[in-house]
Amino acid sequence: MQYKNVSEFAKSYEICDAHAHIFPEKIARKAVSAIGKFYGIDMYDGDGISEALLKSGNPIGVKKYLVCSAATTAAQVESINHFIVEECKKHEEFFGFGTMHPDYENIEEQINFCIENGLHGLKLHPDFQQFDIDAEKAYKIYELCEGKLAILYHTGDNRYDFSSPVRLAKVAKDFPKLICLASHFGGYRRWEDASEHLAGLENVYYDTSSSLPFISPERARELIDTYGLEKMFFGVDFPMWDHTDELERFMNLNLTPEQNKAILSDNFKRVFTI
Repeated sequence: MQYKNVSEFAKSYEICDAHAHIFPEKIARKAVSAIGKFYGIDMYDGDGISEALLKSGNPIGVKKYLVCSAATTAAQVESINHFIVEECKKHEEFFGFGTMHPDYENIEEQINFCIENGLHGLKLHPDFQQFDIDAEKAYKIYELCEGKLAILYHTGDNRYDFSSPVRLAKVAKDFPKLICLASHFGGYRRWEDASEHLAGLENVYYDTSSSLPFISPERARELIDTYGLEKMFFGVDFPMWDHTDELERFMNLNLTPEQNKAILSDNFKRVFTI
């Protein structure tokens, strides 16, 4: 099916954004600026607050946003988790993920807080948090989350080894009931490693975020085929990118309507029984 523009395309599908970041207003601009500097990328939105996320997603009719924020230090864990819980209460479109840090002392207590307050997973960013995905100290997090909370991992970066796909593959094998969401087609800037080490793992899923600006449509389709259509989610990685721009990049993959439907919403809704 051919579409004249992204607006026409968006009207044809229900859309879930499986990867979005939000920050408290008092620190949002500082946090967004720091992320942009870390990646050397001009961020789409400088605010990074909930209202800005909704403004970005509204033109394409996003129905659900997986919202999260990673604790760069152990001291941030509680405040971030409380913030995500409160934002989810305010916005029915939000599907909240808390966070954790391997150096946090009361891991079990905070994981129970997330579960009791309706959060669905945790966000970990090993490069920001500076721990190996498969570090022994992180295994307590995985033990407590397995079968209860999914984990959204920032995965891959050719400047670091903390979040390498091979490390995530080890975790996924050691915790077969842990739902692992491997961001950025399984490995930002390390897509070859990701396809080699993660493909075929039943408990690993992938999102399209922060990848489509850097890889060709042909390569993206190859990765979808390698991982399996049923494993793919659409994600924008706001505030790094704009929803309309990312949907246009996705539209340019020229997938079938059935494939579009699966990635844009059906897979996410199935995995999280929405």
